[in-house]
Amino acid sequence: MAYGSVVNFIVAQAAENVSETAANATTKPPSTPEGIAVAYGSLVIMALLPIFFGSYRSACVHKEQKHETMTTRDAAMFPIMASIALFGLYIIFKLFSKEHINLLLTGYFFFLGVLALTQVLSPIVSKLVPAAVPNIKYHILFTQGEDDNKQDIINYKFTSHDIVALICCLGVGAWYLIQKHWVANNLFGLAFAVNAVELLRLNNVVTGCILLSGLFIYDIFWVFGTDVMVTVAKSFEAPIKLVFPQDLLTHGFAANNFAMLGLGDIVVPGIFIALLLRFDHSLNRQSKLYFHATFVAYFLGLMTTILVMHVFKHAQPALLYLVPACLGTPLAVALVKGDLTALFKYEDSSNEEEESKKDEKQTKPAESKKVK
Repeated sequence: MAYGSVVNFIVAQAAENVSETAANATTKPPSTPEGIAVAYGSLVIMALLPIFFGSYRSACVHKEQKHETMTTRDAAMFPIMASIALFGLYIIFKLFSKEHINLLLTGYFFFLGVLALTQVLSPIVSKLVPAAVPNIKYHILFTQGEDDNKQDIINYKFTSHDIVALICCLGVGAWYLIQKHWVANNLFGLAFAVNAVELLRLNNVVTGCILLSGLFIYDIFWVFGTDVMVTVAKSFEAPIKLVFPQDLLTHGFAANNFAMLGLGDIVVPGIFIALLLRFDHSLNRQSKLYFHATFVAYFLGLMTTILVMHVFKHAQPALLYLVPACLGTPLAVALVKGDLTALFKYEDSSNEEEESKKDEKQTKPAESKKVK
């Protein structure tokens, strides 16, 4: 998941909280207590699944796949870039027709959504495809330069089963384009979240603390401090949120009184929780204490957000509750277990190891030539 795509999630997630909750409170008929419970319960489950599976996928591909690592500087700049993007959208929606802008956004997120969903579903589809269908391997390679100066511009491997998965996901994409149905929206949203948690890495805990602290301030300021969030939220249409109807029990799949959760409230804590799972693996212990403790803390923080929002009938910046829970829990556990130094010293080293190996390969031929 690209760095810019996650910025888009952060830009929109708190805004959607504001507009959707306000709309439900003022223009939609009240839902039954049972319907509200089903909606919020479903949102919580849908929020936990991408973090859980994305974290484990992150740990599995840690040494097998290239990934995008967020540095300390990136983390410090992230809230600023998200704020600039948010205010830019605010100006654009003020100056231009929101119908035309949302038409472009729909096409953009259709393309991203199909690719993200294919990435998630390919392993599942591969197991479901009949054995009679051969799993042929393909490799698209487009390079620039020759010999030592050769660079890969496109280097993508896939199979015929991946093509089957792509066709299925194109069907979901068509469903989303035609109806903007909430189920299709959620499929895209879950795929975005899983890929983001899996592929976007924090290089250490300090970077995670900086990122979460910055977005903690960002979320509070733009939700409570200005009308920018509300304006963008009322105009922005894209699968950057998970939704679930509160009137599903009474109106079925035609229900339209939605509770929602922005993807930023899942992705941002999720990449930090995934880092803690990799830290657990580095300790070589039997338990995954830091991952499980922070995962439970995220759940409790999310429940607190929903409770406060439901009681006060006003949208809440979810990171106001999630950030203290996700930062305080591992720090408290590390303090009790005596792992505080190890926690702050831990860094993902796969990228550094790969770069050092490449440097060694490049220096060895040069040294051998000098000897000759």
